[in-house]
Amino acid sequence: MIAVLVLSALILIIILRTFLFSGGKTGNASIVDRGLVYVSVDASGIVEPENEVLILSPVSSIIKEIKKEPGSRVQKGDIMIELDDEVTRAEIEQITDQLGVKTNSLERSRLEGQMTRIDLDYNLEVKKLRIASIKAQLADEEQLLSVGGISSAKIDETKQNLVLAEKDLAMAQKKNAIRLSQLKTEETGLNLQIEIQKKQLADKIALLDQLKIKAPSDGIILAIAGKKGERIGNDKMLITLSDLTTFKIRGQIDAKSSEYVKTGNPVIIVTEKEKFNGTVGNVTPGVAENKIQFNVHLEENTNQQLIPNQTVSLKVLKSMRENVLRIKSSNKIKSNTEQTVYVIDNLGNKVSRTVNFGIKGVDFQEVISGLSEGERVVLSDTPFSWGTKRNSVK
Repeated sequence: MIAVLVLSALILIIILRTFLFSGGKTGNASIVDRGLVYVSVDASGIVEPENEVLILSPVSSIIKEIKKEPGSRVQKGDIMIELDDEVTRAEIEQITDQLGVKTNSLERSRLEGQMTRIDLDYNLEVKKLRIASIKAQLADEEQLLSVGGISSAKIDETKQNLVLAEKDLAMAQKKNAIRLSQLKTEETGLNLQIEIQKKQLADKIALLDQLKIKAPSDGIILAIAGKKGERIGNDKMLITLSDLTTFKIRGQIDAKSSEYVKTGNPVIIVTEKEKFNGTVGNVTPGVAENKIQFNVHLEENTNQQLIPNQTVSLKVLKSMRENVLRIKSSNKIKSNTEQTVYVIDNLGNKVSRTVNFGIKGVDFQEVISGLSEGERVVLSDTPFSWGTKRNSVK
């Protein structure tokens, strides 16, 4: 029985040593790494849309129906309000009729232009033929004059008639050019009027769709300026909509910590699942119920983890160290002190080490000297220390 008891004690010792210097210590050890260490003051905040969208009435009209009340959540494209469209439909009908009349006038003008061109061309041909006839007559008379069959006065008269006919032709050509230019201008003017009315018609048809006021993005309706049956003027504010594409935090902090809330100061936002970085934006002057209000702008303001009206914790940084050696914070280690801790060596033994610590935050504590990146430090209070090797390093 003595042998059994001794053997049992040895087995128990082996089990305890294995637990303490392997899994037990590893599970309670903090690995030295590099990163951010910060000291902060606590604040609270609520997630809010970063931007608001003001939707104006596209036309002077009457509110026909309100489909989404203030406070309703809407998605992009949802119809929020329908405005009365009777006036717009009447204008569309009127413009359509006018456009038909203008189109008919253009066609009539084109036909008249073709007839005028035919008449002008015919008159020019007649004048050209008359000139050719006078020239032939003049040639005949010159032959007769050479044989004494006609007087020179007759030839002079024929020459004068030729000059007048040529001037008449030149005048007719100029008038024809002017008349053709007028016809072209009239046709261009009608085309321009038709294009203007086509644009007006397209605008009215587009306006008809705009009378169904749709959400330009996902959001929440904050306010509606009007009631069903009420007339609203053109370009007057109709709906105030929150934009859920980007977010900010509306925070508050005790007035006694107001010295740390300054525009541009870093803030860490803590949710149930994630942490976000941000900076203090506008600070509301004055104190209400011993609290100071301020905005926090997020580095990732489009993160899908953020939900409007979500309550979050804020860490307003008092001081911070970036890219420094650090371990997890422990109640046994104080800030800005030199303390002896246990470090697990490659053999799994605890080795005492004197370490110079810097600032201490909620999550991590700065290591100034005495430890290297990747080493494991025992933070828990372990009552067993069998077989440990003590080696003080400064």
